[in-house]
Amino acid sequence: MSLTQVFLGLGSNIEREAHLCAGLEALTTLLGPLECSPVFESLPVGINSGRFFNLVVSAHTDLPLAELDRRLKCIEADNGRYAPGRKGLPLDIDVLLYGQQVGNFDGLILPRGEILKNAFVLWPLALHAPQLLHPGAQRSFAELWQTAQIAQQLWPVAFVWRGQQLTPASLLDAFKSVD
Repeated sequence: MSLTQVFLGLGSNIEREAHLCAGLEALTTLLGPLECSPVFESLPVGINSGRFFNLVVSAHTDLPLAELDRRLKCIEADNGRYAPGRKGLPLDIDVLLYGQQVGNFDGLILPRGEILKNAFVLWPLALHAPQLLHPGAQRSFAELWQTAQIAQQLWPVAFVWRGQQLTPASLLDAFKSVD
């Protein structure tokens, strides 16, 4: 069976480090080795809540899209996403890209529209896979980020998972010099 490269967006605004690390561990169990973007902190978009931590990961899977999406929802549920009375968003995992698929797949629209609308998705994706072409726009993610006019505040943050710093010091330093 052939493997499909997938890109997933992760976010959390409740116990952000703990939930993102739990999500990364669960994804590693599900998908095997992950490649991770730097982690960014952002103000919430569309909800009244605390600040988010966001990142993009890529992996390869033999799971069909519908099954992958179902299992991602289970990981979210295991982290309290659907708990009654929850405040905020413990863990959100979205399929951004599933290979080069374009279209509506049982309600899951690919590539995910948030890629081009939200800086907290596009910037990490542009750093993680700069030369990869957006399957719909047919432009590289680096080019899309360079020309994006998205009015959202976000900044890189130090984040360690499995003893590895996901956000390079050079990015943290570069951002500090811009402040």
